[in-house]
Amino acid sequence: MSSSKRVRLDDLPGVRAAATAAGRSIALANGVFDLFHVGHLRYLQGAKAEADLLVVAVNSDVSTRANKGPGRPVVPEEERAEILEALACVDHVVLFDSKDVVPVIRALRPDVQVKGTDYTPETIPEAAEVRAYGGRVAVAGDPKDHSTTELIGKLEATRR
Repeated sequence: MSSSKRVRLDDLPGVRAAATAAGRSIALANGVFDLFHVGHLRYLQGAKAEADLLVVAVNSDVSTRANKGPGRPVVPEEERAEILEALACVDHVVLFDSKDVVPVIRALRPDVQVKGTDYTPETIPEAAEVRAYGGRVAVAGDPKDHSTTELIGKLEATRR
């Protein structure tokens, strides 16, 4: 099931143009968002506070396997995207297949790219890409006390 919040990579230049025309800023958050937890929610709420619109780029199943290994994701991409689309703080959701979010950044040119607190502004891998066109990077969310990988480990431990 898809909502009006879902966009394709090809739609992002139009999202950028419409926001610019309306005088609105765009924040980009990205991640796998597998086994959605409160840390994800706090990250996205913090990202939304950085701009007028929040676009969330979600690693597709292919991209997730490339980054996390063959056992991931637990939840399929369509379901992960649907959960994000249901959040009030999220304006648009885009799935992406690449290993990193650079193609999304190039298509959207967000005013601010927001990462979770497992990063600092100095360690954000795509910071140079964002700063090259005058964008900024930010960190949002609560301390990294929540982890899908950790949740999966706890679930596996209880099955032993």
